[in-house]
Amino acid sequence: MSSLALNIVALVALLPAALVALRAGEGRSVQFRLCLALAALGPSLWALTLMGGQWQTSLSAALWVSIAATAALFAALAQTTGQGWRLAPLLMPFLAALGLLASLVQWVEAPSQLSTQVPAAWLDIHIVVSVLTYALLTLAAVASLATFLQERALKRKAPTQLTRMLPSVADSETLAGRLLLASEVVLGLGLVTGMATQYFETGTLLALSHKILLSLLAFVLIGLLLVGHRVCGVRGRVAARVVLLSYLLLTLAYPGVKFVTQVLLS
Repeated sequence: MSSLALNIVALVALLPAALVALRAGEGRSVQFRLCLALAALGPSLWALTLMGGQWQTSLSAALWVSIAATAALFAALAQTTGQGWRLAPLLMPFLAALGLLASLVQWVEAPSQLSTQVPAAWLDIHIVVSVLTYALLTLAAVASLATFLQERALKRKAPTQLTRMLPSVADSETLAGRLLLASEVVLGLGLVTGMATQYFETGTLLALSHKILLSLLAFVLIGLLLVGHRVCGVRGRVAARVVLLSYLLLTLAYPGVKFVTQVLLS
C-alpha cells in the first residue's frame, strides 16, 4: 500500500506542470517553476524508491527513471535557455502519459535478472549513459515536433493556441540541433559501453540483438542528419521527421524491447 501511495504521488506530481504548461500566457512564472521542480522531484524520489539501492530491470522502473531524468534535464533547459521552457506544452503531458503507462505495466510485467558477469561499476556507467541518452533524445524529439507544428501552421497560415505557446521555428531548430548533437555524443558512448557489457557477458563485442541494431540505426540516422544539416542545410520538417524516427527507433530499442519481453511475452 505504501508503494502504491508513492506511485500515485509521483504520478500526481507530473500533473500540475502539465496543466500549467497548457495554460496560455502563463510564461516562466513562479508557479510554473515550482510545478516544474515538483515534476522533477516526485518521479526522482519514486525512481530511487523503486531502485532500492540497486538497478532494477523492470520496464516500470526504466520508465520512471527516464521520466525523472527527462524532467530534470528540462528544468535545467528551461532555466538556462531563453525559449526552452516553451516546450513544456508538448513535453509535460507526454511525461504524464508515460508515468501513467509506467504505473499500469508494473502489475503485469515480469522483470529479468541483472547479469552477474558484468562488473557493477561498468554496468552503472552503461545504465546512466543509456538513461541520459534517452532523456536528451526525448527533448530533441519534442523540439523537433515543435518545429514541425510551427512550420505546418505557418504554411497553412492558421496558427493555433498550441503553436502560439511553442518556440518559433528558428528557436525550435536551434534547441533541437544542440540537443541532437549532445544525444549523438552520449549515444555513441552508450554503444561503446554496451559493447563492453556484451563482451563481459558473452565474450563477443557485437551481437546484433534488436536493442543493438535499433540503437545503431538511430545513431547512423542522427549522424547523417547532423552532417546533412552542416553540409546541405537540411532543416525544417524533413529534419524533424528524421529526429522523430530516430527517437522511435531508440524507444523501440530500450523500453520497446522491455515491453515485448516483460509484458507481451511474460
